Amino acid sequence: MYDIVIIGGGPGGYVAAIRASQLGGKVLLAEERELGGTCLNRGCIPTKAMVHCASVYSAALHGDAIGLNFTGLSLDYSGVARHRDQVVSALVQGIGGLMHANGIELAQCRAQIVAPGKVRLGDREVETKHIIIATGSSQGRPPIPGIDSPGVIDTDGILSSETRPQSLLVVGGGVVGAEFASIFASFGVKVTLVEMLPGLLSTLDGELGKRLGVCLRKAGVTIHTGAKVSAITPCPDGLNVEIEGNKGKQQVIVEQVLLAAGRMPNFGGLDLEGLGIDHDRRGGIKVDQTMATNVPGIWAIGDCVGNLMLAHVASHEGIVAAENIMGRKAEMDYRVVPACVFTLPEVASVGISEDEAKARKLEYKVAKFPFMANGKALAQRDLDGVVKIVAAANGEILGVHIIGPHASDLIAEGAVAVHQRLTAQELAGIIHAHPTLAEAVAEAAHGLAGGYLHYKGR
Repeated sequence: MYDIVIIGGGPGGYVAAIRASQLGGKVLLAEERELGGTCLNRGCIPTKAMVHCASVYSAALHGDAIGLNFTGLSLDYSGVARHRDQVVSALVQGIGGLMHANGIELAQCRAQIVAPGKVRLGDREVETKHIIIATGSSQGRPPIPGIDSPGVIDTDGILSSETRPQSLLVVGGGVVGAEFASIFASFGVKVTLVEMLPGLLSTLDGELGKRLGVCLRKAGVTIHTGAKVSAITPCPDGLNVEIEGNKGKQQVIVEQVLLAAGRMPNFGGLDLEGLGIDHDRRGGIKVDQTMATNVPGIWAIGDCVGNLMLAHVASHEGIVAAENIMGRKAEMDYRVVPACVFTLPEVASVGISEDEAKARKLEYKVAKFPFMANGKALAQRDLDGVVKIVAAANGEILGVHIIGPHASDLIAEGAVAVHQRLTAQELAGIIHAHPTLAEAVAEAAHGLAGGYLHYKGR
């Protein structure tokens, strides 16, 4: 008899397993593919390895600006792929080691819930007090004529390839699409990006998407917003892609088309209807604030619940579920969830955007501090971007939004500020080390609390 059987070994499932084991639980983790799930094997981690390569290569190409001249500089994409795969392999092995160290039993097979308290694992059936469903998500496939043509690939395909295309059309201008557009443009690929909505990164502060669009265009990306791919047709030179938008119909010939237009909850083949678990095909499995489903003893976490499809959210949901199962009280709070986009430059956001503040008719004020006025950014020639803070009329920081160098690292301070309901005055009153990029966050806070110190402002 197990305390918990967890179905799915992604960042939600394996973290839940570790936390439950730490609290004394007897845990079995079932994963039919690789430990780490989509994020580690076919998402977050391999793309970040490629972003690093793209960043270094791009910096080297422009090294003459700081007195560094390289002769014979070239891109070995097979080496990029090798680095990508080595990083993934090392981390998968690391998770396996964590499972062993925490006494967690692994079952590498597809799991089926026979009934509450009973799970079939291959040819055996086990009993458990609780079950956590952590089956993740799958990539959506828009209904485009010709979508099954050779050369049309998804993110799994592009992350397993050891060759780069000469030209690429990316369908989707959200986080995933923007990241791949940035990566491959940096590698010298001719990239076209198509997004149905009016702007990029539609879930974040609107200014971030606009500024990123400028940076991507500067890197050579052709961007079509308010447009859709209406047809894909094989042709002698690759794929003829028809785009419909505000400018009518256009045609682009590319070597490959990358589908990056969102993900949908994946239920792992579980018979949710037969089990009586409330769910919605697009919205995911219904859970309460403790991550419990409507069926006693069955819980759900991560992308399959469809709340916020982010690895760090899945991990936290896993901790909440495990703690509740093991007798502790915990609830999910989605008020403060940082989001990061690993483009060049990076984008990160937490809390309320200016667009949301307007929509809610809140009384708010905004301060922005550009990285071009930051000493560290100037020293390393990372001048694109800005730190933007949205605060309530009383000074409470409601949201922090960053585009620029190391935005994904800097947003942690923004998350603390929003979580702790700091005022701009309080954040500005914290001494920030000099010279650092973090001073840009402090300067934005100063802009709200009495005046910028190193920027004239508007």
